[in-house]
Amino acid sequence: VQLQASGGGLVQAGGFLRLSCAASGRAFSTYIMGWFRQAPGKEREFVASISWSGGSTFYADSVKGRFTISRDNDKNTVALQMNSLKPEDTAVYYCAADRRVVTTSPTYWGPGTLVTVSS
Repeated sequence: VQLQASGGGLVQAGGFLRLSCAASGRAFSTYIMGWFRQAPGKEREFVASISWSGGSTFYADSVKGRFTISRDNDKNTVALQMNSLKPEDTAVYYCAADRRVVTTSPTYWGPGTLVTVSS
């Protein structure tokens, strides 16, 4: 599966952004999807994941209650709605996919999209 994220940009603290990831290839609904991020000078970290059907989601503590992951298996897309953004959310965000576990070392990655939150 090939992944392409979009929707990044510059936003003020307290604002919101919606990231989208489009997947090409077959059987999108057989992949667990996830979002990761990498801030300047830091390691890449897990942000959120969503199960094949979309019925189960999982979030990092740092974004719980502010970010929402969703997917549309008919359109082969996964989204990350980010509300109440903080400067520490500034990072390059990556979309990822795996057929088994996405929270650690997913198999497929897309190029990142930069999110900058100004204070």
